[in-house]
Amino acid sequence: MCGISGIFDTRGHRRIDRNLLRRMTDVIAHRGPDEAGLWCDPGVGFGHRRLAIIDLTSGQQPMATADGQVVVCFNGEIYNFQETRALLADCGYRFRTNCDTEVILYAWMEWGEACLQHFRGMFAFALYDRRTETLFLARDRLGVKPLYYSVLPDGVVVFGSELKALLPYPGVSRTIDEQAVEDYFAYGYVPDPRSILRGVYKLPAGHSLTLRRGRSIPAPKPYWDISFHTTHPGSAEELGEELIDRLREAVKIRMVAEVPLGAFLSGGVDSSAVVAMMAGLSGEPVNTCSIGFDAAGYDESGYAERLAQRYATRHRSRVVSSNDFGLIERLALAYDEPFADASALPTYRVCELARETVTVALSGDGGDEILAGYRRHRFHAHEERVRALLPLGLRRSLFGFLGRAWPKMDWAPRPLRAKTTFQSLGLSTAEAYFNSVAVVRDGERQRLFSDAFRRALQGYRANDIYRDVMEKAPADDPLSQAQYADIKVWLPGDILTKMDRASMAVSLEAREPLLDHQFLEWAAGIPTAMRIRGGQGKWLFKKALEPYVPHDLLYRPKMGFVVPIDRWFRGPLAETALALAHSATVTETGWFNADFISQAAQDHVKGVRDNSRLLWQLLMFDQSLRHLVNQPAAAGV
Repeated sequence: MCGISGIFDTRGHRRIDRNLLRRMTDVIAHRGPDEAGLWCDPGVGFGHRRLAIIDLTSGQQPMATADGQVVVCFNGEIYNFQETRALLADCGYRFRTNCDTEVILYAWMEWGEACLQHFRGMFAFALYDRRTETLFLARDRLGVKPLYYSVLPDGVVVFGSELKALLPYPGVSRTIDEQAVEDYFAYGYVPDPRSILRGVYKLPAGHSLTLRRGRSIPAPKPYWDISFHTTHPGSAEELGEELIDRLREAVKIRMVAEVPLGAFLSGGVDSSAVVAMMAGLSGEPVNTCSIGFDAAGYDESGYAERLAQRYATRHRSRVVSSNDFGLIERLALAYDEPFADASALPTYRVCELARETVTVALSGDGGDEILAGYRRHRFHAHEERVRALLPLGLRRSLFGFLGRAWPKMDWAPRPLRAKTTFQSLGLSTAEAYFNSVAVVRDGERQRLFSDAFRRALQGYRANDIYRDVMEKAPADDPLSQAQYADIKVWLPGDILTKMDRASMAVSLEAREPLLDHQFLEWAAGIPTAMRIRGGQGKWLFKKALEPYVPHDLLYRPKMGFVVPIDRWFRGPLAETALALAHSATVTETGWFNADFISQAAQDHVKGVRDNSRLLWQLLMFDQSLRHLVNQPAAAGV
């Protein structure tokens, strides 16, 4: 696992400033503390930071072919590199190392852009072909590994694993993109391909970008998609057995490492499944770790301990204070862009704990998206049955009225909190599902932003991202449409960003077996009725896991990796909440309605309403912008 950076002159052969390239690379040294490397040619330069996992003695980068004509700078793992290497050896290529990086070089020489179809793994890489003066950028299918880039007015393209790697380069924009601000307050993150900075982009998951010197710059090109159209024949028992076989194989290929390896164990279904498979594949006890909280309603560590005992793992756990908010500034630095998923705090802590004993850790990320494990998936499926009974016009009139008339009762038992359900039933499928994933919904964003900011958006709405993806989804039913959108938007933007930055901040490699693209392609064909049944999400997955995971662990209510930010903003962070309306970000940008923010903070502190997620978004936005705007750029090249 590594960090990469680079510079490419698309118009000529300007000299690359090695000192500047070194600064771009060293700012992401946490991604690769073991070694550093630079490579420069006229008009192009690569920087690399290495976290050594495989072929520790000869996997240095940037790496070139034997004749020096093709050079690669790579972040990630190609899990099937040995099989791909054998194919290439049959084609006459000779290898000097035993690492996956060299496989990328010769795969490019043999198959060109189609090399991506041969890779099974997580990756972001830059490859330069001196023969055709071509720069090829690629990102893995699901977006496990990040890649930022910017095209400057003089034709120079700069890129890097994190946004901070681009900022030392003179001319990289520091201007905040207003549409990205709208996206952030809707979702809690900035979805691909946009970044918080105007003119700086993320290469979307499952895309590549080919740049040839002297030619115009094209748009990124997709090379992978997932289809929910086909469903597998067979009984639940047959499909469950195949699911376990496929999961076991996805775990097995991710256990290859020449450094200590372990797993995160939260006590939830997905991490328990991964650990159970690892235990069956390992000849020695699996290293596992978990984080607990000193607030009972947020602590799952007891469940993790039970599974660890069942599989006799070398288990380590640590209790985190419910007032562990001292990480806020560190997280803002690690994530660069504003990022408002508060579970980034415990994610960072569990990565920190894991890194004390291992260099690689397997996680359960991705199971909820592909196997329909979120509560919103169940609600969406139930609501769609009602929507199918009435035309949209009638629903808008009937449920729209009920949604407006019913009081908002965050404090009440769940059956009495019907306002959101009524509002959802009055919307289209895509609009309703967007509301279920949105942190701040349309009406509240209207009140949050100033009139001037809303005019600057020129009618742009963050809702359109999910709507467009769902409407184009290769899926036959509303649940599959929602899952497809989660895989394309939520997964790379939130879940994988959270894990990548938290793990890389402590120089830990995280691997996600449930995001193996071959496993996903198969799991997308699980019949809808076997994904959700009897009010249970991930029904088939849980049935298949019954021999491996205790019944009460499988079927207990989902907790999630949550932190008590609602309590923080009524306790030790109450003054911070009340001060948000007067922060420099709010007062100097002119984008926000300070009166609305002030009232939201007062209502929360007094216990009138739970506005903790909005307050957390504002706090992380303020922290992130301070770092982005104030970080100095390098002097002229």
